[in-house]
Order: sequence, then C-alpha cells, then structure tokens
Amino acid sequence: MAFWKQLLLAAVLLVVALVGWLWFVPGSGQTLARLGLPQALVSALGPSPDAATQTGAVNGGQAGANGGRRQGGNAPAVVAVAVETGTVNDRLSAIGSGEAIQSVVVMPQVAGTIEEILVTSGQRVTKGQVLAKLDRDEQVIALDRARVALRSAVERSSSYKNLQSVARLEVLDAQIAEETAKLAVSTAELDLRRRDIVAPIDGVAGIVAVNVGDNVTTQTTVVTIDDRSEILVDFWAPERFAVTIEPGQAVEATSIARPGQVFSGVVDAIDNRVDLESRTIRIRARIDNPQDVLRAGMAFNVSMRFPGETYPSVNPLAVQWDVDGSFVWKVTDEKAQKARVRIVQRNPESVLVEGDVEAGDLVVTEGIQRVREGQAVRLLGGPAEPEVARQ
Repeated sequence: MAFWKQLLLAAVLLVVALVGWLWFVPGSGQTLARLGLPQALVSALGPSPDAATQTGAVNGGQAGANGGRRQGGNAPAVVAVAVETGTVNDRLSAIGSGEAIQSVVVMPQVAGTIEEILVTSGQRVTKGQVLAKLDRDEQVIALDRARVALRSAVERSSSYKNLQSVARLEVLDAQIAEETAKLAVSTAELDLRRRDIVAPIDGVAGIVAVNVGDNVTTQTTVVTIDDRSEILVDFWAPERFAVTIEPGQAVEATSIARPGQVFSGVVDAIDNRVDLESRTIRIRARIDNPQDVLRAGMAFNVSMRFPGETYPSVNPLAVQWDVDGSFVWKVTDEKAQKARVRIVQRNPESVLVEGDVEAGDLVVTEGIQRVREGQAVRLLGGPAEPEVARQ
C-alpha cells in the first residue's frame, strides 16, 4: 500500500476514534477545547453541549443510584459460629489383640501310645483332671516288681532286728535295702502316673490334636487350655501418653464380635521402654470376662480418658493460612478481624487452637473469600450458643 494511502487510513481512524470519544465520554469536548482544538470543530464532531450535559446528568444520576445501591450492599454476607471449648489429649483410642490370662499347651511328660482320650473340644476342665492316657503295661509290671522287692526287704529287715546273733552291720544293710525298695516303689508309681496326661490349670480345652493310637513324644501337642475368666489386651499408645498412663487406670474395650457391647477393665502393665521405630509404648489391659463371651485372639478397640488442658475449639473450616501462619476471621461489632492462632490438636469435627480467641467469640466459617481486615460483614443466621466440646 502506498504511503499516502496509509496516512489517509490513519487519519480516518483517528477521526473515528475522536468522534467516538466525544460522543460517549462525557466532558471530552471541554478537554479538547482546553487543549487548543477549535470549538467549532469540536461542536461539528461531537454532540451539542446541552445534549452532553443532559447525557452526563443522566449517566451521573444512574451512576449515583447504582453507587448508592452498591454502598448499601457492600458488606459481604458470611456465616459465623461461636467458639467452643475442648480438651486436648483427653482420649486415647487404639487397636489391641486379646489373649487368655492363662494359656497352656498340654504335652505328655513321657513318650508312648495314646490309649484313651477323655476330653473334647470346648470342654471346661479343672486342674489335675485326666485328659488322655498312654499305654501302661510295662509300668504296671515294674510297679508290681518293686512292691514284691519291697515286701522281701521289709521281712528281711524285720527278722534281722529280732535276731541277736546277726551282726549290726548286716542289720544296717537290711534297713538300707528296705529304704531302697520303698524308693523303687515310689519311682514305679511316678512312672505309672506319668502315663496320664492331666490338665495343669482350670480352663477350657481347645481342639484335641491327637487320636487314639498315635505315638507321641514330650514335644507333641495334645490340647491347648485357656483360662479366659479375664482377657489380657495388648495395645500400643503414642509416646506422649507414656507418663500419663498408670497401672489401675480404667479402660473400656469393644470387640468386633460383640458390637455395641462395652467391656470394662484396668491397665495391668506398662512396658519399660518406647519403641524406637513407631515411637509408641506397649500397654497391657486386663478385661473382665465373667460371661465367657470373649476369646483369645480377638481384636479390641481400646479407649481411655484423661484429664487434659482446655483450649478454644473452632470449626475446621474457620482455620485459614497465609505467609505468617494460621488465623481465623473473628467478627467483632459486625466487623472482621484477623486473629492469629496456633493449632494445638486436630480432631475429626473440630480444631483446638491457642491465640487471640476465646469461648463465645464468633468466627467466620463460610464466605471467607470475601472477607477483608476491618471490613463490615453481615451475619447470616444466629450463632449457636457455645458449649464444652467433647473431643
């Protein structure tokens, strides 16, 4: 395109822009007149002064009306709730495994063949009750032989005592032989008793692991007996509870197998060290089981309560963050105020904080994005009355 055509096009565009500015921007004619543009040219290109004045007045009136409406509704609407109070570290919840207060794996004291089984799975047994018997023919014969030898030794010792011609040394030998025979009888009786497999404790028998005719040794498991009058529950507590938990403190436990039923107990023992990897400490609780509804190996949800320090409790939605840390918007006299807080403990439904808030203060939970420091706000709904929050 020729240079003169470019200049002509630029001049046309400039005139169009100037005319648009004069027609649509109030007061633009006066501005051009002050810049030295002839008034006749300004009047030819733009609207008359009266029309411009009227247009400006109308636009100004509308702007004033709109401005008045904006000024009246400038305060953002927010939802605020009252700060409550909560207790930090007042509850411990942990998962633990149960075991019987006494549990014994019954094994034979001697090797042999199972001749008779006198217990069934789930049977309640008492200490000393015979659970099974081994073959005993050899032991019966040995006992009879020992008793015969004892009678012979007793008769010989008695006869020597009544004879004056027998040397004192022979009498002493006869007495020693009698004592030896008595010991042999006791040994034979012990060997015979050991052919009976007996219960070492009171409890409930598990599944019998042998059958009649099985050859067993001293390493063979016959049956397991559990004394489940009380259940021991081992669980792991965070390190911060290491100096808080003491033996005898109350414990509550629930089991998946007994939903809705709470079992009471106490802390029975505390380990002497904190685990280095998990930073937890092992706790053992003792749970009463008078109705025999709990079993060893069950999983338990254990809970404990402690007296803890009280802190303001706010809704998690109220906590905000900036470059300086966490804060909440506190409403005072219908104006927003940024209150710095430090998070003490997070809970599922609340956050315990420490800072420039206290119970009863109103903090914004909804509409936070429109709130500014010192800005007036409109509260939607009535705030709930503060109460003590149970964490």
